[in-house]
Amino acid sequence: MPHPAQLIGLASVLMNMAATIHVLLKKENELSAIAWLGMVWLVPFLGCFLYWAFGINRVRRRARLLRQGRVNTATETTHTNQSAQASVTSPPLEIPTDLPARWYGLHRLITHVTGKPLYAGHQCEVLLNGDEAFPAMLNAIDQAQHSVALATFIFGNDIWGQRFVAALQRAHQRGVAVRVLIDGMGRYYNVPTIGRLLKRCTFPYAWFLHSFLPWKMGYVNLRNHRKLLIVDSEIGFTGGLNIRQHHVGSPPRSKDLHFRLQGPVVEQMSRVFADDWFYTTGEQLEGKPWQPLGRANEEVPTTADVGNALVRGIPDGPDENYDHFRWALLAAVGEAQQRLFILSPYFLPDRGLQDALKHAAMRGVEVNILLPEQNNWPFMRWAANVILPGLIEAGCRVFLTPPPFDHSKLMVVDHHWLLVGSGNWDPRSFRLNFEFNVEIYDVSLALRLAQHCESLMASAQRLTLRQLHERGLGEKLRDSLVHLWSPYL
Repeated sequence: MPHPAQLIGLASVLMNMAATIHVLLKKENELSAIAWLGMVWLVPFLGCFLYWAFGINRVRRRARLLRQGRVNTATETTHTNQSAQASVTSPPLEIPTDLPARWYGLHRLITHVTGKPLYAGHQCEVLLNGDEAFPAMLNAIDQAQHSVALATFIFGNDIWGQRFVAALQRAHQRGVAVRVLIDGMGRYYNVPTIGRLLKRCTFPYAWFLHSFLPWKMGYVNLRNHRKLLIVDSEIGFTGGLNIRQHHVGSPPRSKDLHFRLQGPVVEQMSRVFADDWFYTTGEQLEGKPWQPLGRANEEVPTTADVGNALVRGIPDGPDENYDHFRWALLAAVGEAQQRLFILSPYFLPDRGLQDALKHAAMRGVEVNILLPEQNNWPFMRWAANVILPGLIEAGCRVFLTPPPFDHSKLMVVDHHWLLVGSGNWDPRSFRLNFEFNVEIYDVSLALRLAQHCESLMASAQRLTLRQLHERGLGEKLRDSLVHLWSPYL
């Protein structure tokens, strides 16, 4: 009869072999694979446990299973599956007549990656902070005739959150179809939560992926970070603004940019909301108020031209839209020829994006990266300190904007191309969050936002290599330790 020690040893070897096979087949990053193999074989049992617990990316599988579970319970399964299939199939490449030839390559790449067409005929208006955005959004809700769809990460239970709830309730009482979707974790950024007030309202609302049940807590890491307001499927608002009082005042506690859009992209926004609402609640938004939302393919919207901007919506998340946001950033950095502005509150790009920025700077592109001097999550700045020296050495210019904290998300390339929306330059936005960003070709808007960045740079402190090198040993150790956890920040 085998000795217990032999059985334990055999079990350890078998577990290590199983983990090794999984690492070799699933880990594309060789450094990550080597690290996990060392952990598995050098730390018996514990190494395997840590790998199975933390080394396997279950995020995409969870998101797909959640989506598939909703699809299987729908009454119109075939129709919905066709919609999902259409969302991941690239449409025939159509080049708008007013797109300059130098942007053909970028347009082709993003079309291939996202499967979303680029539409002409848009009007895009930038709204600075809540002082401009909130009144415009409330006015649109008050003018709504058929439908209002609102998705947000944070819905504060403060004076502005209460004004939004009141406007939504008024619209519902007028007979407007109202749906409100709030992230399940974002609801807790204000205590007491807005839920107490919503319970007294009569319009439908839902929390995105949140439960206190232990077997469902794994889904808490999947967050709906989108900010969408769609009114009558004709007017859309999106950007970085959450609904909270932080963004209002002179100065506000947190600065941000939001955008009012009119044109065919609003129907893309509507489809994204309808999809999120469907797999959160199981309700399909159909009928006259939601007719544009119920479309199952990428037909050319019937919305008349209202402006000159070319626009494309880019949904991103740990599902069939995985990595679309990151690919768009890589493509745009590679396309830059003159000037590049990046405005982001959280800046932890992966090695591929770092290399792309370095290459752009070494090619002679003026790469300007604007980050807040004081971050609302200090550890995000600490982790960024580790990668900034390499970017500065390559020629990138890094500016630290003074308080108040700037929560804006913006990228401008060569005073022509823009990317705006909810996505940050960090692992959470690239891998975990459901995001919505908008690609815009508009010279006048790009010029205005480039000037906005230049005005921020004029009052900002340019970060130097000397400042980073002069950090104390304790600070460097702290920053490096936090940076090790950057994939989970």
